[in-house]
Amino acid sequence: MRVAVVGATGFQGGAVARLLAERGQRVRTLTRAAEADRPPLRGASFVGGDLADLADVRRLMQGATHASVVMPLVYGTEQVRQYARNIADAARETGIQRIVYNSNTRIPAQSTNVAAFETRRIAEQELRASGVPLVVLRPPVYLDNLFSPWNGPALVTEGVLAYPLPAGTTAAWISHRDLAEAVFAALTVDGVEGETFDIGGSESLTGDELASAFATGLGRKVRYLPLPPTVFEQALSQVAGAEAAAGVAGIYHYMATGTDPLLMAGDGGRAADALALKPAPVDEWVTRQPWQVWSTEAS
Repeated sequence: MRVAVVGATGFQGGAVARLLAERGQRVRTLTRAAEADRPPLRGASFVGGDLADLADVRRLMQGATHASVVMPLVYGTEQVRQYARNIADAARETGIQRIVYNSNTRIPAQSTNVAAFETRRIAEQELRASGVPLVVLRPPVYLDNLFSPWNGPALVTEGVLAYPLPAGTTAAWISHRDLAEAVFAALTVDGVEGETFDIGGSESLTGDELASAFATGLGRKVRYLPLPPTVFEQALSQVAGAEAAAGVAGIYHYMATGTDPLLMAGDGGRAADALALKPAPVDEWVTRQPWQVWSTEAS
């Protein structure tokens, strides 16, 4: 394959680009960054440009056979619609054979006033309207969010796992690597065009069950601390900016209402069966991470 990866300079898209390159696929991505400021992404080539410019997106897609798409952390309705429409138009015009769209979140069946859900729903609709064969992946929450400067030190030194989901909410936590495996499968497996999959890890865990899995992986006691979404949003805004933080935090404000407590849960194995996926159990993922870096950071 020759794959145009939209979002390869971010965490999820970067994981996809790395896995594709590891497996001998040709990868190209779009970036606004100057050449000197582009992140190291072995095996990928860069096209300078912006998703807001149809000509730039065409140049990204030209000569590609497939596309993997995840939207940047923007939540303006018309901005996201324009990005998605440009991707859809460019994919159709350049003869892309299949698009895999990672919505970066589950999406409720009913409409909401949450921008993080509704803008991703709009992007999905625009891509589907292109007529290019589409596979949609809707992940729940990422384990890699917990291997971070915000969680790592507290986990290693205090055994505290803080996250803005209610303790009783079940979630099928998934790693970026297993997300990338799902994207690769969705790009290559026959007969899944047109499907939407609620992908996730091998287990649906409450907060306490997640802490227990971390305790097994870390070899120490771990307790779950449900973080208020407002606290999460304030902390994220220091890194990502107020607009992006409000967009991301909207998901957790919604989950805190209890309106849709199973939104992030497993799908009964449907996605794993259709895409032949075997996501790693949480405790195994935990064991593989170099947690000592946070111990050093804390000291």
